[in-house]
Amino acid sequence: MKNIYATIITIGDELLIGQVIDTNSSWMAQQLNQIGIAVKKRVSIGDNAEDMRRALDIESKEADVILITGGLGPTADDITKEVLCEYFEGKMVLNEGALENVKYLFETIYKKPVSKVNLAQAEVPDVCEVIQNKRGSAPGMIFKRGGKIFISMPGVPYEMQGILNEVLPYLKEQFSLPAIIHKTILTAGIGESALAEMIAGFEKNLPEKIKLAYLPNYGMVRLRLTTSGFDRIATQKVIDGQFNELKELVKKYTVTNEDETMQVVLGKLLLNKNKTISTAESCTGGAIASLITSVPGSSSYFEGSIISYSYAVKENLLGVKNETLNKFGAVSEETVLEMLNGLLNKLNTDYGIAVSGIMGPDGGTPDRPVGTVWIAVGSKEKMIAQKIQQRFSRHKNIEVTSTMALNLMRKFILEQ
Repeated sequence: MKNIYATIITIGDELLIGQVIDTNSSWMAQQLNQIGIAVKKRVSIGDNAEDMRRALDIESKEADVILITGGLGPTADDITKEVLCEYFEGKMVLNEGALENVKYLFETIYKKPVSKVNLAQAEVPDVCEVIQNKRGSAPGMIFKRGGKIFISMPGVPYEMQGILNEVLPYLKEQFSLPAIIHKTILTAGIGESALAEMIAGFEKNLPEKIKLAYLPNYGMVRLRLTTSGFDRIATQKVIDGQFNELKELVKKYTVTNEDETMQVVLGKLLLNKNKTISTAESCTGGAIASLITSVPGSSSYFEGSIISYSYAVKENLLGVKNETLNKFGAVSEETVLEMLNGLLNKLNTDYGIAVSGIMGPDGGTPDRPVGTVWIAVGSKEKMIAQKIQQRFSRHKNIEVTSTMALNLMRKFILEQ
């Protein structure tokens, strides 16, 4: 038995110029890992026939499974299907299942007539196995050559995900797949280099088949152990033993022993304690509330948010004193504490988060440079405030501030 490797090829000029961000590759890699297929490479190319053929030649020599997304639309720049037909020496034929699907979509769902361009979506190479697209008009296609499997799917994420979910059981039937096991710890409050020094002895003594990865992200570091094996039970036992040892070494800085986000960790904590939370946001403009509500079931503990971007809203909705703003400014400990107090009285939640800062690129002063942020968290009984100094772009400053605010709230709750 051998490990099975995959390459992901994403096609589209829009990817290369940055007009569209490739989210497909990361999602596909996660799904493949879960069934025991490791992604060896990710390749992005434009809508160019020669580049496609070259990529297929190269990747088929290195991978067992080649996943291709994009270029299956009805317009002239979508040439993937034609290139694949030529590459695998086939000819275009009308697929009845795909034709019925196209007609159903346009006549029943969209209430529009089916054009010749749309009907062409039902044409596929006669050398492929068709996977009907239940979420769109372009079908998926499976080709085989030299023991390698090529799978072509639409680039629209929602459609691609629907087709890949049908392909995964097929791949499990085609190969004898190992178990790929990841175990992750999320840490905060310690840098990557200090963390590496702390666990240097542990890392040095790891079994050869277990790999340790450091995944830093602005104030937090994920530690991930990875291994694989065809005996899942034995493989799980080996990595669990190493993971338990790692957990003990870094427990002082551990946020969670699962591969989950800060907002998920905070949500679980609030659910377990049957508590509610709200936010008062100035510089983050609702980003913290967005993170909280991205978690399914967050309505059980999240009541709402007040986006107090201006002085007027801080005063009129949150009750921040005019003299506080004039004396200390919006970006101050005094202001965020009054914002938090007003929030808790207004929305009557058990806990609250308030933030005010300067995200940039302009607006800084000598005593409050760009990136200066005050965060307040707490309850009606107790509140604390913390000043942080960011150094990134506006977007990154907002992102980091939001995550750090959630972590400060998490630590506050645990300390009570």
